Amino acid sequence: MTTTSHPIFARLYERYSAAVERSGYAEHRRDLLAGLHGRVIEVGAGNGLNFAHYPGTVTEVIAVEPEPRLRATAQKAASSASVPITVLDGSAEALPADDNTFDVAVASLVLCTVPDQATALSEIHRVLRPGGRLRFLEHVAARHGRRLLRIQRLTDATLGPRLMGGCHTSRDTATAIAAAGFRIEKMDRFRFPATGLATPYAPHIRGTALRERNR
Repeated sequence: MTTTSHPIFARLYERYSAAVERSGYAEHRRDLLAGLHGRVIEVGAGNGLNFAHYPGTVTEVIAVEPEPRLRATAQKAASSASVPITVLDGSAEALPADDNTFDVAVASLVLCTVPDQATALSEIHRVLRPGGRLRFLEHVAARHGRRLLRIQRLTDATLGPRLMGGCHTSRDTATAIAAAGFRIEKMDRFRFPATGLATPYAPHIRGTALRERNR
């Protein structure tokens, strides 16, 4: 078992995430998953908010989630999805899958939370077939605005990760993806929400990276 329990965060996240989806985040999930096909592994599935957006060209999804409450909610969401989804207990740093077995890996709002980002990306690289792709949607360090970056680093160094299920807002995830043996083919930077005061969680990236054959 690789269970990671954050019961208070999980309860709050289920409520908060539903409101965020209605405010426009669902569109980013649809863009993230558009055009997928074949076998997919979703790393850190949370409460299964991606599941409704998988296209019919996906033949199977293995969704990995270590937090018990979120995993139970994801299992309910999987039962009503339009593609076959199996939800498993497991961590990003030790994925329950064989080498070279998936066409696509999906990571949304998880590479900011994993304790060891490099190991998690190495595991994603391992389970993808050569030529497979990583689709990512992540909180990242602010690229413009030193003040916001300082706030992100202060948040990460204090109570932010403890309160937000491990989320670190100041990670340079795009650089980490490239260092793990992927070639980023497309990436968009955006702020969510797009208007109003920029919080430490506002800067995002969304994109696609190709798993290179050799690292």
